[in-house]
Amino acid sequence: MDASQDQFAIRVRDLVVGFGRQTVLDHLSLDVRRGEILGLVGASGGGKSVLMRTIIGLIPRRGGTIEVMGQPTGGHDRGAATTWGILFQQGALFSSLTVRQNIQFPLRENLVLSQELMDEIAIAKLEMVGLRAQDADKYPAELSGGMTKRVALARALALDPPILFLDEPTSGLDPIAAGDFDALIKTLQKTLGLTVFMVTHDLASLTTVCDRVAALADGKIVAIGPMRELLQSEHPWVRAYFHGKRSQMLQHEMR
Repeated sequence: MDASQDQFAIRVRDLVVGFGRQTVLDHLSLDVRRGEILGLVGASGGGKSVLMRTIIGLIPRRGGTIEVMGQPTGGHDRGAATTWGILFQQGALFSSLTVRQNIQFPLRENLVLSQELMDEIAIAKLEMVGLRAQDADKYPAELSGGMTKRVALARALALDPPILFLDEPTSGLDPIAAGDFDALIKTLQKTLGLTVFMVTHDLASLTTVCDRVAALADGKIVAIGPMRELLQSEHPWVRAYFHGKRSQMLQHEMR
């Protein structure tokens, strides 16, 4: 393994993704370091979720290369499921399955384990995200928004992946629940040594959780670095995003 493979969990080079005649990602390049929490910001419909879904193979690319943990990926490798865990925006739990069964789903799909061991793993993952063993037999309809996110996170961690993808993880949560979820992500990242790729527009998350922030505009990464560096960026979209009236009010409240 060379130095670059050892340093980066994800490497994207000259990525081109489009739908019909529309190009969404235009020769985009991005490095995600091992063990960091990277926040990705961009305009609504600007390609944030498209980038994440292309990296994990849900959307085909027209050009460019993607490496995950030093290995090129074409999005069709079944073994890749053990490399990353994914928390989708609304949790995406299976409504007909219990919490326990939702967490066990990736285990059933990728491993051959006894029911007893899968039950033990499900309870361990529940406790890891701050829920109780008693919650295991509930159905998604019985969960609050915050609990739904935590169950989805437990499922994302079921296979002990080194990389965790989060798509708007605090969307729909009240400020207290969002703050608690941010703290949970930070704790898990430190405890488990995770690399976290977080798509978010939550300024509080960007400020308190992320080691670096990448800004996506015009199909490319136009700025990347610690939050303090992005606040100094001269790119028009980045300035508008971080220095608009709403952003300034939020930054003032967090001081």
